[in-house]
Amino acid sequence: MKLVPSVDLRDFLSGDAERKQKFVNEIGKAYEEIGFVALKGHFLDEKLVDDLYQEVKQFFDLPVETKNKYEIPGIGGQRGYVGFGKETAKGFKKGDLKEFWHFAQYLEDGSKYSSVYPDNVEVTEVARFNEVGKEAFKMLEKTGVYVLRALALHLGLDEFYFDKFVSEGNSILRPIHYPPITEEPDNAVRAAAHGDINLITLLMGAQGKGLQVMNHDGEWIDAIAEPDELMINVGDMLSRHTNNKLKSTIHQVVNPPRELWGTSRYSIPFFMHPVSEMPLNALEGTYDKNNPKLYPDTTAGEFLHERLVELGLIK
Repeated sequence: MKLVPSVDLRDFLSGDAERKQKFVNEIGKAYEEIGFVALKGHFLDEKLVDDLYQEVKQFFDLPVETKNKYEIPGIGGQRGYVGFGKETAKGFKKGDLKEFWHFAQYLEDGSKYSSVYPDNVEVTEVARFNEVGKEAFKMLEKTGVYVLRALALHLGLDEFYFDKFVSEGNSILRPIHYPPITEEPDNAVRAAAHGDINLITLLMGAQGKGLQVMNHDGEWIDAIAEPDELMINVGDMLSRHTNNKLKSTIHQVVNPPRELWGTSRYSIPFFMHPVSEMPLNALEGTYDKNNPKLYPDTTAGEFLHERLVELGLIK
């Protein structure tokens, strides 16, 4: 496959059984073959997208010493700010050329996860940063729920199988700033080749070149979305749970041509995580004597902790 397929969530939401099944078939095929789709018809409107980018750019333009006060020790970077070069892709020694922020799950009063998840961090210097971030989080989470419902049907599960796991899941919205490159990168790239940890990732800001996906022939292909599309990919948790029937695809963000080194790049992925107790054991029907289980049984919480250590975010 040389191109990332495009699908339209409005088919799934149409109330027309034939259109709904068409969406299930298309997204299932794409995730079995390449692990990425470009998605139209999501719940983010143009104004919310514009507002979010505006607030995010204002935050990253703040002085480094101001941003650093939002870096919270002891939580593995799971909330608030993470400074430039601090995250390293699994298997790499060089830190990625990026800084980022984490908005995370918004819990109702009395939730049993209130004592489990760190609190969201509130920024005081940028007027609508917290408000707009929360709204975008909610709309991306809503989109992700419907994508997972389609994948449940593709896998022969109850349509609402994933709902109980992602409601109050440990999901994260991560605005990323790749600053201008001011010196020879010394083998570092904006985001080294990696697979995502979570169930699915919904990515804003893939309209320009930079994001590349490795297809099954080992070739890097550009993953470029239309302005009204999100790029959505399978993460390692979902890949494990389906015994690699749905494939978590290696991807990277490469450095731009030298003439564009002086420009920033922004992208905003939403990492959809389940609650920590979700079992990631291979689903029935995804393995047999000729196709054995590929991974040991684990939970989402155990797997997340393991990967955060590998990324250098938990020491």
